[in-house]
Amino acid sequence: MIRRRSVLSLLAFGLFGSMVYGAKPHSGHGKYGNPGDLETYISSMENPARDTWQKPDDVIRSFELSGKEVVCDVGAGPGYFSVKVAKSLELGGHVFAIDVEPKMVEVLRARLNRMEISNVTPVLGDPSDPFLPAGTCDMVMVVNTYHHFPKKVEYLQKLKKILKPGGKMVNIDFHKRDLPVGPPLAHKVAREQVVSEASQVGFKVVKSFKYLPYQYFDLFEF
Repeated sequence: MIRRRSVLSLLAFGLFGSMVYGAKPHSGHGKYGNPGDLETYISSMENPARDTWQKPDDVIRSFELSGKEVVCDVGAGPGYFSVKVAKSLELGGHVFAIDVEPKMVEVLRARLNRMEISNVTPVLGDPSDPFLPAGTCDMVMVVNTYHHFPKKVEYLQKLKKILKPGGKMVNIDFHKRDLPVGPPLAHKVAREQVVSEASQVGFKVVKSFKYLPYQYFDLFEF
């Protein structure tokens, strides 16, 4: 598990990585808001049936990556998007996969070793800080994670800081209504709230995609 000091060391040697993100606990959940039964939770996140509504290939194409970017996947979990983005990158491209749940980071690290994927680095994060140096990333992706942030505006400020000039932020999360997938209604965050809070730190929506059946999908710049 990589903290700030080791991340700086990795950057000095031209290596990059990724970690997953969490939040305040809710009823019946663990310390970071994840269900107590992590094995079942991870299985649901990696279930191939998720592809039918998450549309990961379409989502990644919408990023319009050149292939050499450094991408930060905030709330990466077991690497559902981190692995797919990493495979789409060319030599020199890399993914930081951030998560605050140590067990989730261990699962991701084991998966990367098993798949022999070298351009993703798991990093154990913190609910208040992504633990990446300023100006590290070309893109930050926040997928199904924004509703977990305990202090949303403050964390957005940290994400803005780790972006390079001209960097982008992607936010995908569940519409605040009853849906067959996603967290309970009380834990969802409306798109309007995300846009408003992002604008407080200088982010503005430059593209919105409507093809996901249960989620809003916005691309921000600052």
